[in-house]
Amino acid sequence: MVEISIIIPVFNEERNLPELYSELTRVLEKIKKDYEIIFVDDGSTDNSFQVLKEIREKDERVKIIKFRRNFGKSAALSQGFKRAHGEIIFTLDADLQDNPEEIPKFLRKIDQGYDLVVGWRFRRKDPITKKLPSRIFNFLTSLITGIKIHDFNCCFKAFRREVAKNIKVYGELHRYIPVLAFWKGYRIAEIKIEHRPRRYGRSKYGIMRLIKGFLDLITVKFLITYAKRPLHFFGIIGFLSLIIGFFIGLYLLYVKYILNQLIGDRPLLLLSVLLVLVGLQFIFMGLIGEMITSATGKVEEYNTEVILD
Repeated sequence: MVEISIIIPVFNEERNLPELYSELTRVLEKIKKDYEIIFVDDGSTDNSFQVLKEIREKDERVKIIKFRRNFGKSAALSQGFKRAHGEIIFTLDADLQDNPEEIPKFLRKIDQGYDLVVGWRFRRKDPITKKLPSRIFNFLTSLITGIKIHDFNCCFKAFRREVAKNIKVYGELHRYIPVLAFWKGYRIAEIKIEHRPRRYGRSKYGIMRLIKGFLDLITVKFLITYAKRPLHFFGIIGFLSLIIGFFIGLYLLYVKYILNQLIGDRPLLLLSVLLVLVGLQFIFMGLIGEMITSATGKVEEYNTEVILD
């Protein structure tokens, strides 16, 4: 039985792969647990896939998933989760900045009863152009979601099998795995880990990834708050719009019939009508969302532990 699965997304990391494999096997052999290493080649354009095949020829515990083009880290992790057989599943980057020697530290934390353990790159060895946006991102994510974690985007994580299998990641949602896990009721912990400077290759970080990350933050906030009750989201907006439009309309009626003034050419009249119509549309959108949720049978998911049956 496989006890540990290691999932590693790979995109143009040919020079890092042999050393990463060597470090991983050295640590995993010390742990004395059955393991598998799953490399997910995310459409690499260098010789990464060839290097992985050479590693696979020497070690059958190595598995390779290859994408035809670059689909992103979320897609790579999702496919890795589907094919992992380990009771404990690790994810880490292929750039050698995550130190495999930290794996036992994660396992000790899992043994304390946690379902997901997130690495915190306490002394991060990256340029300020990466660290500053990351700190802003982590601060906003913690503020908006209420989860007190310092490093949401650290790929070095350890999952119990059920957590990895029950979380759906797509787009840039790999950044919010702790949020999605917390939402489903799993216990989350964070540990400080060593972070090393990149030696080979170049970072895949860019401004577009930051923008996509913030857009996905909005998605995650909506999912964890309103996915099962869309009327609460659309209805509040619609109700506020409807009330404002209604009171503007009352004011215009007062102007017309009490003050005897013309209101046909007043912009407020158009604004009142617009707000009422928009408010009704939002309320109806919420009701339609509730009907879709009910019709598709999507009810709130709860993680339960059977104590007495």
